[in-house]
Amino acid sequence: MKRALITGGSGAIGAAIARRLAASGLHVIIHANGNLAGAEALAAELLAQGFSAEACRFDVADEAATRAALDSLLEAGPIQVLVNNAGIHDDAVFPGMSSTQWHRVIDVSLNGFFNVTQPLTMPMIRTRWGRIINISSVAGLTGNRGQVNYSAAKGALHSASKSLALELASRGITVNAVAPGIIQSDMTKDVFDEAAIKQIVPMKRAGTPEEVAELVGFLASDAAAYITAQVISINGGMI
Repeated sequence: MKRALITGGSGAIGAAIARRLAASGLHVIIHANGNLAGAEALAAELLAQGFSAEACRFDVADEAATRAALDSLLEAGPIQVLVNNAGIHDDAVFPGMSSTQWHRVIDVSLNGFFNVTQPLTMPMIRTRWGRIINISSVAGLTGNRGQVNYSAAKGALHSASKSLALELASRGITVNAVAPGIIQSDMTKDVFDEAAIKQIVPMKRAGTPEEVAELVGFLASDAAAYITAQVISINGGMI
C-alpha cells in the first residue's frame, strides 16, 4: 500500500484531500501542528470506515523538528505521495507589514515546502514512483492586495514546483501545483460574502474542498503520470 502525507491535513481542504486519497486506497498520514485533535479525529473517522490512516504533529517551519518527525515516519517505508497543503495567512498592506508577518508566512508556506519535501525525495526516488502536489493559491498567480507575503510564498512555490519537476521527471515522479481560488472554508467565510463571490467568480459561487480534493486525487493517480511541472488553477473562471 502506498503512503501519502498531507500537511495541514486537519483543515477543510486538507481533510477533503485525506478522505479522497484514503478512498483511492492509500494509507494517509494526516499532519497537523496546532490542531492535532482534529487530525486524530479524522484518522479515527477513516479507520472506522475501513480505510488506512494515522495522524502526526510537527511544525513545518521548524526544520529540525520536521526532519525528526519524517525520519520516524520513514521507518515504516517511503512516502510516495506528498501533498504540501500547510500554509497560513497573516495579511497586512505592505507599508504596514511587520517583519514577523513576512517571515512567518514565508516560513510556513515556502520554507515548509523545503523542510518537508527534501527529506522525502531520495526515498521516493528509490521507488521510481511518486507524486508531489503543492497546494498554492490564485494569489500566487495574480497577486492580491494585503497579501504580498502570501503571494510571494505561493508564487515561489510555483517556480519551485516546475524546477523540481524537471529534476525528478526521469524517475517516475511528477511535481505539480494546484492553485485554488475562493474555496468554502472557515478561512474564507468571513472574508467573502455571497455578493462579493458573485462579482468576483464567473461561476457565481465558491468552490468546495471536495472539488479541490478530486483534482489532487487525479494528480496523485497513475492516470496522471504524464502531467508534471504544471500549475493547475481551480477557481471557477476567475483567471
